[in-house]
Amino acid sequence: MIESLLFLCFFLFRWFSDITIEATFEGHHTMKVQEGIRLGMCLFIASEVMFFFSFFWAFFHCSLAPAIGIGCVWPPLGIITLDPWGLPLWNTVILLSSGVTITCAHRGILAGERGATNNGLLATIGYGVVFTFVQAYEYNVAPFSINDSVFGSLFFMLTGFHGFHVLVGTLFLIVCLYRQLNYHFTRRQHVGLECAIWYWHFVDVVWLFLFVVVYIWGGK
Repeated sequence: MIESLLFLCFFLFRWFSDITIEATFEGHHTMKVQEGIRLGMCLFIASEVMFFFSFFWAFFHCSLAPAIGIGCVWPPLGIITLDPWGLPLWNTVILLSSGVTITCAHRGILAGERGATNNGLLATIGYGVVFTFVQAYEYNVAPFSINDSVFGSLFFMLTGFHGFHVLVGTLFLIVCLYRQLNYHFTRRQHVGLECAIWYWHFVDVVWLFLFVVVYIWGGK
């Protein structure tokens, strides 16, 4: 697993390096190429939507018609759920705030205001790091684990994959901040930053569904 993780980090580094060289130094990202990249990002996000949709489908299937094996009740017998108005609410506030800061960064790059873009990216990265640490702490204090009935499996699969997406989005924004500080983005040429912003908004929307469906509705 460690070797696979190292290979993944290496290939990600090389991929980001190639994209930066092609866009900034070789001038290959013409307007037509940017349209293709945007379309590819839209298709990628659409595939991610279907990925999470499958887990939400499983959650609704098990919660709306609980099987005999879990006591015909939801949550299953013996499961003590988390208080949605504690750590989950804090994480919701954190992600909603990050949506505001990343929007400020987007408006800053469109207006040619480097300071607003830098501050927006830096704040969003900070929110992403804080969210990850709060999520990890929530896992440590959770009264159930991933092998505690179907509720535990679905809870940790949904929140875990979302947390992984937050981590990837944070790394994506860190690369964009590095490029922004090195004057790689302009008002007309910032497709990499734009894709990162779309991805981060997708992560925000998924968390809102998670908070309402899994923590509030599904935890009762």
